[in-house]
Amino acid sequence: MKKLVYSKLFIYLTVIVLLGCSDRNDVSQNTSTSFDDTLNNNETNDDANNQATNNDSATSTQNFRLLSLGDSYTIGESVCETCRFPEQLKDRLTTSFSADNSFELKVIAKTGWTTSNLMNAIKTENLLNNFDLVTLLIGVNNQYQGQPFSFYETEFPQLVDTSILLAKGDKSNVIVLSIPDYAYTPYGNGNENISKDIDKYNEFAQTYCTMNNISFINITDITRQGLINPDLVALDGLHPSSLAYSFFVERILPIAIDKLNY
Repeated sequence: MKKLVYSKLFIYLTVIVLLGCSDRNDVSQNTSTSFDDTLNNNETNDDANNQATNNDSATSTQNFRLLSLGDSYTIGESVCETCRFPEQLKDRLTTSFSADNSFELKVIAKTGWTTSNLMNAIKTENLLNNFDLVTLLIGVNNQYQGQPFSFYETEFPQLVDTSILLAKGDKSNVIVLSIPDYAYTPYGNGNENISKDIDKYNEFAQTYCTMNNISFINITDITRQGLINPDLVALDGLHPSSLAYSFFVERILPIAIDKLNY
């Protein structure tokens, strides 16, 4: 009788052990499957994230459109085309941004232009209002031709407004430059009356820009080194040299970068 009881107990314990092992195998198999699924899901997510990153990189590429408005100081009278300050600025910007970006420059300027001449020239261009950065440097010929100062007082603000309109209607995309002082050239021969007139024009322009929160960069002091540093004057004895323009660009560049990165 006892042997029969022991036999039944042994069989019962054996069944329990076998069932326990079977359960553990099932759990192990289920866990393995779940882990593989997780790996597959992670790989899918990584692919999606990489694709999103690539898409972001693609959309960051931009073609920046630059516009420079002015007179002989903008067109670069007596220096090579790539020596004038707008071209030097474009080249410096190109090296300051990633190679994926590009820069396109348009210059509307001519030697001898007054504010009236520039206004009329802009009208004939039929420009789109899609420029990322606009520079304006105008007024020396108003002074040189002896025009009433009231012409400049009226037309300079109009040209600033036009510059803003062309710069996508955003005044933060506009940079106004002060008028160089040609008194400090062999042609000007240190004439103090010229310098006083230039100061008058620049003071008006700077005050107007400050009141309207428009970037104004003074480059006049650079040109006032022309008599002690002849390398700053072009071969014609009147206009800035390529070296002088490079100093202009040194002051313009950091502000231009900030505006284009905004």
